[in-house]
Order: sequence, then structure tokens, then C-alpha cells
Amino acid sequence: MPKDHTPSFLSSINYEELGNRLRAYRIGASLLAEDVAAELGVSRAVVYRMEQGKIVKIETIERLAQLLGTSMASLLGVEVEYYSTALGFLERMRQIEQSAERIVAHFEPISLLLASDEYFDYLRLMLLESLPQETSANDSSSSLAAEVDRILTILQERKNSFAKQRPNIVSLIGLRELKRFLHTGLVGNLDVSETIRRKRIEAARQEVRRIAELMDDEPMYVQIGLVDDAMPATSFQLLFAAGRSLLAVSPFRLGELPNIRNGIAMVTASPEPVKMYDEMIDRLWKTAHKGKAGAAHLRKLLDRTRS
Repeated sequence: MPKDHTPSFLSSINYEELGNRLRAYRIGASLLAEDVAAELGVSRAVVYRMEQGKIVKIETIERLAQLLGTSMASLLGVEVEYYSTALGFLERMRQIEQSAERIVAHFEPISLLLASDEYFDYLRLMLLESLPQETSANDSSSSLAAEVDRILTILQERKNSFAKQRPNIVSLIGLRELKRFLHTGLVGNLDVSETIRRKRIEAARQEVRRIAELMDDEPMYVQIGLVDDAMPATSFQLLFAAGRSLLAVSPFRLGELPNIRNGIAMVTASPEPVKMYDEMIDRLWKTAHKGKAGAAHLRKLLDRTRS
């Protein structure tokens, strides 16, 4: 009997990545797996299998997109993924960073991946201080605090993964933003007492000292450039892994006066924006203060801003 030489079908859909996006959008929508299961009329185990990259029917993807407040194109990763919540976007970044071999990033004012453990203690206070003082019955302070804790859990997982895997990171830091950081301190809003403000300014100074030490030590996996020019108003990351490049752009801020409430973040593998950001990074890096000279520049800045 002759052998069947019909070629096997290779799907163009990356189901593992689809599963990752499903999880990120679910978390961003503050839904549990059982919530999604109930809406779809399936078991929680089915939802977990979908998030693990098991094959999903097209009609199920359509229903999921509607339930999660996104589009089929975003779920499938066609050109651009959009995230309207910091929670969903940060979960997606956690997933992508796990397999990243190289990360080029600008965060305002500094990359959380390079911050001290103490920064996380202040970050929780800052995020809580940044929340609206008056909330409606549907947007209670307890639910907002719970969202802050979920964000911090994801951020800690990202930091732990970075410390374990040590991908190469190139961090661009805007000096203008850093000067404001040293003036404002680690605060979530400006309505804090003078005693608290002084303590938070000293905490900010400690983070800048840490960056200076990293620039002095020059560990193999960390490169830092201080940019004495206007930086983009949004944070960005270029992530490289296994022959693919991804660009992430976000309005969400985790520095002083943070924003985890309003904005639209995006992730894309489209070659055109990736190339444009890559060219901008090359231009900024060429004129940036680096290495021991950069560390000395930071220490002079600390001396000039001493209170």
C-alpha cells in the first residue's frame, strides 16, 4: 500500500503565545479562570489548558475577545497587542521577559529591574498614595488596594526572574527625569508632610547611588546610559529572544507620582516601529554618559542636589 505523502499542516498561530496573551488579558480584566469558564460554559480546567497553549477554536477566540474587552487580532498577536490596564500589560511583560536574551529599556526614572529591594517597599506606598482619594461604590478603596498588591506580585516575579536568568539589559536613563526624581522623592502625590517628603527624597537619592555603583562596577549583563536630552513621554522596551524582536510602549509609570490607572499600552513585533525605536536608541546611546564617567556624573548630580 503506498505511503501517504500529504504534507502535514503547520498552523501559523503560535498557541503558546496565544495562551500567554489570554492569561494577560484575563488578569488585566480582573477575572479568575472560573469567571471565564462560567461565561464560556466550560470547566476551569479548559480555561487553564487554553492558557497553556492548547488549541482554541476560532469561535472560542471570538467569545474570549468580547469577554476580555479586546479584539481577535490582539489575542492572536496580529501586528499589535493593546492593554488598557497596567495589570494586564505588566503580566504580559513578565511573560515576555522570561524568555528574553536582551532587553533595551527606558523607564521613568529608572528601571525597576535594577532597583533595590527597598524600592518595592516604597513603591507600594507610592501606588496607594497615587490612587484617587474619593472612590465610587463600584471602585472601592479595598479593591484598588488589592489591585496594587496584584501589580506588586507581578513586578516581584519579574525582578526575581531577571535576577535568576540575568539577560543582558541596556538601560537608558533621562537625566532631566532623574533630577526631578531627586527633587520630588518617592511619593505618590505631592500632598505629603514635609517629614515624609524628606524621607522619600533620601530614598530616591539611595536609588541613584545604587545606579552609580552599578555603573562603576559594570557587571557583564548591565549597561547603563545617562541621556542628557529630552526622552520620550512614555516608557519603552525592545526585547530580543530566539530570532524575534518585540517592542513594548507604555504610559504606565512606576516612578515618583506613578500612574497605574489610565492609558493604553501596546506590544508589537511589527518590523517598522521596532526598527525606528532601535535607531532612536542607537542615537541616544552614542551620546550618553556611560561607565565610570557616568557614575562620576551621577555623584556630582547628587552633590548639587544635596538638601
